[in-house]
Order: sequence, then C-alpha cells, then structure tokens
Amino acid sequence: MGTKGKKPLVISIGNLQSQEDAELERKLREIQFKQELRKDWIVFIVRDVVFFSAAIFFIFAVSGYSLFMQIYR
Repeated sequence: MGTKGKKPLVISIGNLQSQEDAELERKLREIQFKQELRKDWIVFIVRDVVFFSAAIFFIFAVSGYSLFMQIYR
C-alpha cells in the first residue's frame, strides 16, 4: 500500500515537469516569434523605407541637375 500511495505522486511530479517543459517551450516559441517579427520589421525598414527614400532623392537630384542644365544652357 505504501508503494501505491507514492506512485501517483511520482506521476504527478512527472506531469508537473512535463507541464513546466511545455510552458517553457511555449515561452521559447513566443520569444523566437518576437525575434523573427523584429527582424522582419528591421528588414522592412531598411529595404523599403531607406531604399525608397534614397531612390526618390536620386530621382530628384537627377531631375534638378537636368533642369539646372536646361535653364543655364
């Protein structure tokens, strides 16, 4: 009877560890997801915002130079 009383305790400790492992795994997945999201935002900002702004600046610079050359020719 002593073993029978202790056996559910061992199972519940195993289940508790399993639940803790599942909770830690879930938190790890959340952190990895947040890192991926942050990386995606950085890539978006660099690729779209900076590149687009540089392209617009280049177009205005070429247009301004062309207009300047046309006026003072």
